[in-house]
Amino acid sequence: MYKNNSKIYRFVLVLVAFFGSPLEAQDKIILDEVRNIMANTSVQDAFEYLDSHDTETLETLITLTEIPAPPFAETERALAFLEMLNLAGIDTSYIDEVGNVIALRKGSSQNPTSLVISGHLDTVFPEGTNVQVRQSGDTLRAPGIGDDTRGLAALLAILRALNANNIETEQNILFVGTVGEEGLGDLRGVKHLFTESDLAISSFISIDGTGDTRVTHQGLGSHRYLVTFAGPGGHSWGAFGLVNPAHVLGRAMHYFELAADAYTRSGPKTSYNVGSVQGGTSINSIPAEVSMQVDMRSESQERLIEVDSIFHRSINRAVAEMNLNRRAGPPLTVDIKLIGDRPSGEIDSHEALVQRAIASTELLGMTPVLGRSSTDSNIPISLGIPSITIGGGGIGVASHSPDEYYINRNGPRGIKRALLILLSQAGLAPIS
Repeated sequence: MYKNNSKIYRFVLVLVAFFGSPLEAQDKIILDEVRNIMANTSVQDAFEYLDSHDTETLETLITLTEIPAPPFAETERALAFLEMLNLAGIDTSYIDEVGNVIALRKGSSQNPTSLVISGHLDTVFPEGTNVQVRQSGDTLRAPGIGDDTRGLAALLAILRALNANNIETEQNILFVGTVGEEGLGDLRGVKHLFTESDLAISSFISIDGTGDTRVTHQGLGSHRYLVTFAGPGGHSWGAFGLVNPAHVLGRAMHYFELAADAYTRSGPKTSYNVGSVQGGTSINSIPAEVSMQVDMRSESQERLIEVDSIFHRSINRAVAEMNLNRRAGPPLTVDIKLIGDRPSGEIDSHEALVQRAIASTELLGMTPVLGRSSTDSNIPISLGIPSITIGGGGIGVASHSPDEYYINRNGPRGIKRALLILLSQAGLAPIS
């Protein structure tokens, strides 16, 4: 689920135009390292492989897109992806406890740590969505084809190119398909990788969506809540005087809006939103239950925590006041359930992985665009682990829409960039 933040990205482009490329801020050692890897005969052969096998990559993209992977139901696609990884050639592979696909390609070093390159298995579309691909020239139309089935196809193309050209890396590489990246999945797959699994992960590259210039090294944090107000309910006339959950919800929303609006007018960008309101049975009934879903985001983890605190204070104030002023019946109750928790954070742009991504982009003739978003990388970024999210090439349009489509314009170029970043981070093994 890669979302462009146009203001941030325009700002970065202005900085690049005024001060020059981010690479110019430090020495050229990394640039030279990446250039040498790119010039390696086997790497050039791998680039040619990606060009000549682009039809196979598109066929893979179509096959995986047509396997539904709605939220919390990624198993069928996971099994297909696992089988494709095994056919491409991998050392060991499995599906973990939460549904992530894990495939190890061993490196030459004895270091037990691994570099992860991943794409997410899930899409935002519910069960029953028509995911059949319609093709017209270089355009493929289907929900989820870019976000993030393109990432999965790119992973497989990279693995095939490595194996076809006998490229060995120093570091172990884990090819991973994660579950639960989208929406209420709340990054559950990548959270498991970093907080519950026994994997020793040194760095993390997520291929999410399309394109070949962005380098996301900053995580946009968010807190999401389902808030449910409940009371006895009754007839709007006969039971008048009971605490009305809908009225309490409205008062809580009003208090939150006033306080959050004042807080978010200065400082690092922070947002808040009531996205949905549900409940009630009829116009002449006091509802027994109403609920709302609330989303808060911030570039700053500290400010995210503070706007969250404002939210809780607003809810508690509204409930206390309405219960105090009720005319009859029992007090109203409220249940505040956290349904999404994505931490903010950032990896410094001078960190080696970010610089390798910048160098790879420039050496392939493009201008890198640095920025912030909410992706699988949020978790390792928040833990201080070198992490980035990049695109898988081509052009994606109308992401998260039933009208989503993918245009295979310079499609292999984005995969070449991902391969070059991967090899520069993992290291080419010496030729024996």
